Amino acid sequence: MAPDVTIGELIDRYDALLFDAYGVLVHSNGAMPGAADMLRALAGAGVRYFVVTNDASKLPETAAARYQSFGLPIAPDHMITSGSLLAGAGLDRARCLVLGTDDTRAYVAAAGGEIVPADEDARYDAVIVGDDAGYPFLDTLDIALTALYRHFDRGDEVRLILPNPDLIYPRGEDSYGFTAGGAAMLLEAALQRRFPSRGLAFERLGKPHAPMFDEAKRRAGTDRVVMIGDQIETDIAGALAANIDAALLTTGVTRWSEARSDGVEPTYVLRTFVW
Repeated sequence: MAPDVTIGELIDRYDALLFDAYGVLVHSNGAMPGAADMLRALAGAGVRYFVVTNDASKLPETAAARYQSFGLPIAPDHMITSGSLLAGAGLDRARCLVLGTDDTRAYVAAAGGEIVPADEDARYDAVIVGDDAGYPFLDTLDIALTALYRHFDRGDEVRLILPNPDLIYPRGEDSYGFTAGGAAMLLEAALQRRFPSRGLAFERLGKPHAPMFDEAKRRAGTDRVVMIGDQIETDIAGALAANIDAALLTTGVTRWSEARSDGVEPTYVLRTFVW
């Protein structure tokens, strides 16, 4: 059984801490309990940390400003977002349908992609689902599905890219919502029905997949890092697969009893941010 651990013990054992954002530091309307005091204590002690988030809807500057409005002392250079991984996705000059916010589109443009408006008759090289917000949700999914059916019926190749594989996120301390991964799953299910032998699926960049953790280790400049997260399927399983120790925070989406039943055991269990 994974032992309980404190933040102080993690600081002693690792060179840098990696935090998930939603469900660990913030929910949709504010900071999680104890997060602000804990981050201020880290800053005062000179402890290096990064926020490793599957959120592709906000640029680092946008996300940091929002977290600062919640009282969290997070600077843009603390942020490692799944949207930033698009820079290495090979989108130069690709015609892209982007489902997401203005910041999602900014990530795509910075990666060299050409933003093409949602249109059933448009030609696309890639469809990127970055968020569930920033566009008329059902209408745009309908357009994306129709356009993809037409492309694949013609034999065209279209890349499907999902920076944020998360299915759900905490909307508050005890409420939840669907996010980008849910939208991508709808499209995948519809593509599977029409093209059952094609194996059409989104390329997943964020946690639990390797690109996110590789980037985190690169930014930290060390392998001696620990991931602190609240979701067993993304934060914990992904970190362990990347040979990163993982602490499950039990105040988020996954409860420890549920985590054990999934067959993935974290390195530690973290029950509070109190040192």
